[in-house]
Amino acid sequence: MRPHVHFFQKPHPMTDQAPAPYAGPQRVLSGVQPSGDLHLGNYLGALAKFARIQHEAPTFIFVADLHAITVWQEPSKLKQQVREIAAAYLATGLDPKVASIFAQSAVPEHAELAWVFNCVARLGWLDRMTQFKEKSGKHKERASVGLYTYPVLQAADILIYKATHVPVGEDQKQHLELTRDIAQKFNNDFAAPGFFPLPEPLTQGPGARVMSLRDGSAKMSKSDPSDYSRINLTDDADAIAQKVKKARTDPEPLPETMEGLEGRPEAKNLVGIYAALSGKTDAEVLAEFAGQGFGAFKPKLADLAVSVMAPIGGEMRRLLADPGEIDRVLAEGAGRAREIAAPVMAEVRRLVGFWAG
Repeated sequence: MRPHVHFFQKPHPMTDQAPAPYAGPQRVLSGVQPSGDLHLGNYLGALAKFARIQHEAPTFIFVADLHAITVWQEPSKLKQQVREIAAAYLATGLDPKVASIFAQSAVPEHAELAWVFNCVARLGWLDRMTQFKEKSGKHKERASVGLYTYPVLQAADILIYKATHVPVGEDQKQHLELTRDIAQKFNNDFAAPGFFPLPEPLTQGPGARVMSLRDGSAKMSKSDPSDYSRINLTDDADAIAQKVKKARTDPEPLPETMEGLEGRPEAKNLVGIYAALSGKTDAEVLAEFAGQGFGAFKPKLADLAVSVMAPIGGEMRRLLADPGEIDRVLAEGAGRAREIAAPVMAEVRRLVGFWAG
């Protein structure tokens, strides 16, 4: 069995800058945008980790509705999309009595600090952000200004709570580096050494990258037009089993070693999913199934996926049938979040020299 991951072991600095002296408490911050259905990749790469992290440090998990509107969102649907993400948080193990769960827009200090950081960050820094280039494509002049300054709002999301640790995937490491740069420049510009921490990335652990069930070279995505490319959190047991059964494979049996999976992306993906869901290593899965074909492996994977994922879908459906329960959780979480964010923002106003009235 894979050992429990301790998320605060051996921090790895994202830059060569010496950390500013910060004496505050450890805090964790992360969020998910309310756009599209969450899937197995989101669960293994983020949500399951949130459920573990909450017991290791004060944890703030938000629904990123401010980030969502950097591209068009239907206003009549946005609130329900926020509830769906909150339901997923709860169904996958976040405890609202332990972690603060809230909508980003319910804590106005996020947006206020983002404006201050817009005036601290430099254009050259943002010009280097590769995600904007990828998302805006060939017509960046048509992209919203919000999409361009998205990483600055991310920095505000993190630093308004003086978060010290952030779960990040490969596609977000550059944004965390920017957050550290903004924090250090603010501390220097306003003669406030150690006011903002330089946040560290959290150890990712297993299941960080889950690939499409239809193409082992492409990441599992909610934007893929084929619903058979992913297992949605809201799928029932029959849908989960059917999608595993139809997942693309190759004709070769499973090898004895990891080296035997080279050049076999679909086989490697399914072995990785089994490992992440079972808490085993990839090598342990291969030791169990070496020499067997997918006719034997897929039913076992389907049973495992159903046992883990179907209860999540059932709990999400229960929660979404009672939106009042979700709304209470979000309101209470926003209240706790503001207890931290408001004093930080008040001190930022003082440091910057804003009129206090």
